Amino acid sequence: MTAHSTTKQFKSNATRAIADTQLTGNLKAVRQNFIDKRAKAAHELPEFEALRENAKEIKNHTLAHLDLYLEKYEAKVTETGGHVHFARDAEEARKIALEICRKVGAKTVTKGKSMITEEVGLNAYLEANGVTPVETDLGEYIIQLRGEAPSHIIAPAVHLNKAQIESDFRRVHTHLDPARDLTEKTALLTEARAVLREQFLIADVGITGANFLIAETGTSIIVTNEGNGDLTQILPKVHIVMASIEKMVPTLEDVSQILRLLARSATGQEMSVYTTLSTGPKRSGDVDGPEEYHVIILDNGRSAMLGGEFQDMLRCIRCAACMNHCPVYHQIGGHAYGWIYPGPMGSVLTPSLIGVDEAGHLPNASTFCGRCESVCPMKIPLPKMMRHWREREFERNLNPAVARYGLGFWAFFARRPKLYSLATRLAMKMMKLASRGKGSFRSLPGVGAWTKHRDLAVPEGETFQAKWKNARRG
Repeated sequence: MTAHSTTKQFKSNATRAIADTQLTGNLKAVRQNFIDKRAKAAHELPEFEALRENAKEIKNHTLAHLDLYLEKYEAKVTETGGHVHFARDAEEARKIALEICRKVGAKTVTKGKSMITEEVGLNAYLEANGVTPVETDLGEYIIQLRGEAPSHIIAPAVHLNKAQIESDFRRVHTHLDPARDLTEKTALLTEARAVLREQFLIADVGITGANFLIAETGTSIIVTNEGNGDLTQILPKVHIVMASIEKMVPTLEDVSQILRLLARSATGQEMSVYTTLSTGPKRSGDVDGPEEYHVIILDNGRSAMLGGEFQDMLRCIRCAACMNHCPVYHQIGGHAYGWIYPGPMGSVLTPSLIGVDEAGHLPNASTFCGRCESVCPMKIPLPKMMRHWREREFERNLNPAVARYGLGFWAFFARRPKLYSLATRLAMKMMKLASRGKGSFRSLPGVGAWTKHRDLAVPEGETFQAKWKNARRG
């Protein structure tokens, strides 16, 4: 079992999100903070497009030989004194993490930001078994206080504003002076740092994700803009890395190329503030570091994507550029998608991991404008794969009956060109009459979901087929 999904309720989730004026106001930060910065960063690097192509080929090569690189990585980690654990699914990953915690008697675990631990529902599992997990990334810490999931894969609390965060700090940090001034963002940051510093010092185990795993050296890499990731790895006695199989990259030279794309695509930075490489436990001459180093490598449905229509999705480096540029995400935010991965990448990855019967609505949450593919640093064909999921949904009769019958009705005419031409001409004339000269519809039978939120323009002039025939005659 993975983290709880409400993807089946996507439509109702989205309806609530659109009606939430505070949420839609907060989401403006996504457009304001990411799009222009990414465009500027890409423009200022002449080789940006060449790097995209190189990165795509690096990941394609890795995925084609993933078994060999996983074996090489395991051998290198073992050689440096670390341990590699392979987990087939979320349950195995959780059990392995808990067993490591129990062996060292861990009561408190500090965590760096990790979408994989969100995917497997690790926090709730640890709590249920007497281990307290503490999120130390500021955004993750905020949503942990609220009992929420991330709404964005690099900015987990982007759906919140400063007033909401201040309210949560006053509600939870009751040991602090109630009269303290939290009007400035720096005051909130300082308070969080002070509270979390105590947790860093008492934690027995630190758990992080990994942006990349390097087969050549047995190294895990995390990329952050906060120092919490380093403190999570260095201070506790045990460091656990939890990562999925597609995070593998062959060499440090390979990852150096991808890193030049990652921050530029994510936040518009040349590089993130911290790029931390961890290779094995503390050595005899090291001043600090963990005594034990464990890597849990998770499959959880990803190996089934290899060699198929959705393998390209495994190139994803979790930069969030696709959702930062997605007009659908801009309107509804991440929680409406109902699971861990929102936006266009989630609309492809989520059905792959939890099934199209559970997440079939998500591939339909797209205008197919193509912006996601155009900005993806790994050139993942997201719209094409969403179409593949729509095809699977239709084949299994999972989409609404109205949609299936509507397509069947259209197909009947489409197979009969003359009848199709006649029907479309009549339909256009009837729509013009029904509009009563208004130029658009605010309501029309069969397309109520469209006209509920926008006008449907009345057709003008001739049909496309009629214009095409006239042009050929001319």
